[in-house]
Amino acid sequence: MKNKKIGVIFLVILTIILIGGYFGIQYAKNKKEKESTLEEYIPEEEITEQQVRQTIVSLYFPNKETNELNPEARLMDIKEIMNNAQDKLINLLIEGPKNEKNKRIIPEGTKLNKTYFEKDCVVLDFSKEILNYKKEEEKEKNNLINSIVNTLTELTEINQVKIIIDGNENEEFNEIYTRKNNQ
Repeated sequence: MKNKKIGVIFLVILTIILIGGYFGIQYAKNKKEKESTLEEYIPEEEITEQQVRQTIVSLYFPNKETNELNPEARLMDIKEIMNNAQDKLINLLIEGPKNEKNKRIIPEGTKLNKTYFEKDCVVLDFSKEILNYKKEEEKEKNNLINSIVNTLTELTEINQVKIIIDGNENEEFNEIYTRKNNQ
């Protein structure tokens, strides 16, 4: 009786090994067939030098309906943002969104006088027109600040933003701003 049990166990194990081996061989054959059918991908058109030099930047604008900040992607030539990327990005924010669902956040007529760095903080010197934001709208100032901060902190060298007006500190923008995680 004991020999019968050992024989049955031996047959069961042998059957499992044979079935497992069969499926293992089938898997290996299928994998080899798939590898041999792969061909080199040839693009329909060559990538131009101009396309190689392009990068995507994110600008943040409020949505017209929800007033929540949304990133708006722009394809830029790297040469345009190599020097003073922060200036280029702020000037794009001043120009306003391209997406019809978003609205301008920086008041019309605002100019960026200059930018400079104090350690890892970029100081933005705006003209006084930046103070013409809609103060009666509750989120307008926060959206203005977060739009600027979120756009600039996409650049690795910028962690903080300070806003001054016509070369002087202003009580409306008297903090050093950092990116908020929920924005």
